[in-house]
Amino acid sequence: MKLLRIGEAGQEKPAILDREGKARDLSSIVSDIAGETLLPETLARLAALDPSDLPELDAGRIGPCVGGVGKFICIGLNYSDHAAETGAEVPKEPVIFMKATSAICGPNDEVKIPRGSVKTDWEVELGVVIGKGGAYIEEADALDHVAGYCVVNDVSEREFQIERGGTWDKGKGCDTFGPIGPWLVTRDEVADPQKLKMWLDVDGKRFQDGSSETMVFGVAHLVSYVSRFMSLQPGDVISTGTPPGVGMGQKPPVYLKGGEVIELGIEGLGSQRQNVGKA
Repeated sequence: MKLLRIGEAGQEKPAILDREGKARDLSSIVSDIAGETLLPETLARLAALDPSDLPELDAGRIGPCVGGVGKFICIGLNYSDHAAETGAEVPKEPVIFMKATSAICGPNDEVKIPRGSVKTDWEVELGVVIGKGGAYIEEADALDHVAGYCVVNDVSEREFQIERGGTWDKGKGCDTFGPIGPWLVTRDEVADPQKLKMWLDVDGKRFQDGSSETMVFGVAHLVSYVSRFMSLQPGDVISTGTPPGVGMGQKPPVYLKGGEVIELGIEGLGSQRQNVGKA
């Protein structure tokens, strides 16, 4: 299934795509694509529906594909070639940082460069949406805890992140720095999360052209690993790192100034398109 949320910010309706790619209203079935809706039993109930029996939703703004996200967890330096381009060592264990949930926005919403920014950057990433919660999850069972996958743009301000003291969070959690969607694609539709092509263009120029195949730590390992340090709940999102081609890694570096168009996508998970403005 491809689940999504349509409507203005804060007023999104839950929806499902039918076979023709039309959005069908799930409001009579579930209140949102969030929380308990992502549990295996609820997803099974949605999968048994005939979407053509549901009212069609008018095309409109696509919101974040998950509502009410409790934790937006990110993994840093999870592609060895990306680590190399930024001059960092490949980590021996996953690097975990948090992205503010207030950064979350729709896949095609405007990305706003924060005031004082000089190094705003892009990162296409595979997002993992938790369905069944848990702690100390065994790696062999980890994918059973995944509701589905989505596209994430982990927008980052490198000066805030690296040069302004403290942890990475400062450069990761600015408003609009977390576009997710367009869809939450349920786990049954993704045969292997470690074999998905990923790409990102800025103003039509291809900067990132990679695959989840080159992750240092795969999805199952990450879900298990993160659950050792914090319990996972339905609707939590884990963003799993980016392949090479970020602005910071260009020679010389290339950063967003405002006025650009970012387009990105992951095989089978849809694509995003963001105009870049200023806060």
